[in-house]
Amino acid sequence: MTTAPTLGFLLHDVARLLRKRFEQRAKDMGLTRSQWQTLAYLSHNEGIHQAGLAEILEVEPITLVRILDKLAERGLVERRQHPKDRRSWLLYMHDEARPLLEAMRNAGDLTRKEALEGVPPEEHEHLYQLLTLMKSNLVQACRSTVGDKETHHG
Repeated sequence: MTTAPTLGFLLHDVARLLRKRFEQRAKDMGLTRSQWQTLAYLSHNEGIHQAGLAEILEVEPITLVRILDKLAERGLVERRQHPKDRRSWLLYMHDEARPLLEAMRNAGDLTRKEALEGVPPEEHEHLYQLLTLMKSNLVQACRSTVGDKETHHG
C-alpha cells in the first residue's frame, strides 16, 4: 500500500529540488551554495556584524569566517571594523558582487518559474501566504519548549 508523503517530507523534497535546480543554473558562477547564500543574505543585511550574519544563516561563526575569507579573496565582500568595537567587524558587499547577485536572482526567478509551472497565477500568492503563515507559526512555536506548548494547548 502506497501512501502520500507527509507535509514535512513533501516540503523537504521541494526545498531540496529547488536548491538542486538552482545549483545547476548557478554552477557557472563559480560560487558554492554557502557562498551564494551568504551573498544573498548579506545583500539584505549590509552593515551587519559577522556573528549576526552567522545566526541568520544558522552556521557557526567560524564557518562563516571561512566563507567570508573566500568571498573577500574574490573581491566580493569586505569587512570594516566596527566604529565603536574594535573586536567586531561589519560586512558589506563590493560593487563587483552586484552583477553576480543579479545573475543569481535571475537564476532563482527561472527556477521558481519552473517549479510553479502549471500552478494558476492567482494561486501563487495563496501559496506564499500559506507558507509564510506556517513559517510564522513554527517560529513562534520554537520560542517555547515542546512540553510547554502541548501542556497548555493539547
